[in-house]
Amino acid sequence: MQIILMEKIDNLGSLGEIVNVKAGYARNFLVPRRKAKIATKANIEAFEEIRAELEKVEAAASAAAEKIREKLDGIEVTIEANAGQEGKLFGSVSNLEVAEALNEQGFEIERRNVRMPDGPIRHVGEHEVGVHLHTDVIATVKVIIHSDNVIEVVERAESIGTFVDED
Repeated sequence: MQIILMEKIDNLGSLGEIVNVKAGYARNFLVPRRKAKIATKANIEAFEEIRAELEKVEAAASAAAEKIREKLDGIEVTIEANAGQEGKLFGSVSNLEVAEALNEQGFEIERRNVRMPDGPIRHVGEHEVGVHLHTDVIATVKVIIHSDNVIEVVERAESIGTFVDED
């Protein structure tokens, strides 16, 4: 089924493109959410009339996302978690915890916008996480997973003399 895209959609196309998609995807997802219209002659003509307005709206949304990205890039978020002796977490840190930590710092980020390509974080340390703000705008945030358990174990081992410095 041929459709006209009313906004840029990842892995499909950009605003105004006429693309072929499966009929169910168009009828059940794209058209009801006003992300696309069925490519009839009348719809193509109507789209050409409102194309400039849609491009302005898209540019404004992209500019707003870019401003947020400038503030968000390089932000460090520290999350406390329980971990074992080797730094492996009891459980994991998911996109929900990262989004909540960012919201506490004053950013309005939804959990679905936090991208963790390797899945939930399961180890203590520093991790890079992407925040999807717009179709082409992705900010990078440093997430630091901290655990008091690991520090106590290291301090105890140093006091006993278990660790040997080779310097």
